[in-house]
Amino acid sequence: MKDAFGAPQSLLLLGGTSEIGLATARRLIGRRTRTVWLAGRLSPGLEAAADELRALGAETRVVPFDALDTDSHEVVLGKVFAEGDVDAVLLAFGVLGDQARDEQEPIAAVRVARTNYAGAVSSALVCGAALQRQGHGSLVVLSSVAGERGRRSNFIYGSSKAGLDVFAQGLGDALRPTGVHVLVVRPGFVHTKMTAGRPDVPLSTTPDAVAAAIESGLRRRAEVLWVPGTLRPVMMALRHLPRAVFRRLAL
Repeated sequence: MKDAFGAPQSLLLLGGTSEIGLATARRLIGRRTRTVWLAGRLSPGLEAAADELRALGAETRVVPFDALDTDSHEVVLGKVFAEGDVDAVLLAFGVLGDQARDEQEPIAAVRVARTNYAGAVSSALVCGAALQRQGHGSLVVLSSVAGERGRRSNFIYGSSKAGLDVFAQGLGDALRPTGVHVLVVRPGFVHTKMTAGRPDVPLSTTPDAVAAAIESGLRRRAEVLWVPGTLRPVMMALRHLPRAVFRRLAL
């Protein structure tokens, strides 16, 4: 359950090496989160992340998890919920892919879609059902502004996030009567290792800024967050531009 300060006492991070996910975990630990499960592919990076959170004072456990192995999600994630209530789940895994390469290699494009959409749908449904059985909890889903409108430069990644965003909104409506809260987060360009080397864009943000927004959104039980918030009116305008005009923009 949340404590008197509105912070979840336990967190399950799907995508245990995600920079946004770990920034969020650090902030929540600072606000009294005491138990963290880091779910991801076993690696030195995952173990190092767990050690860092332990040093901050959280009991941290590593959970073997593969977004692409959807057949294992019920068993793997079920074991986490069997240990006790989980107050917040943060779905933070995903791959950016390489648009130019993936257009020429359909198998690579499908991997992006399977990771970002199919893997997310599977794990979100498993966690959503477990939170429903608890009768409380929050599910935070990292979407992206890339899913707002198809762009020539990233339509493979963007389409996977568009599907995830619509799914998460619907899941939120389905779970709301049960007491479960779903928060959809739409960051703009985030400076992470995944985006290193790519040209900077206006209204870009950082993992810490996204984490701060998530912390606030959990406290307020918000349903949708844009990070930074100024992206909301910008994307609203871009969404309604005629396609002939939109495709000429350098986005």
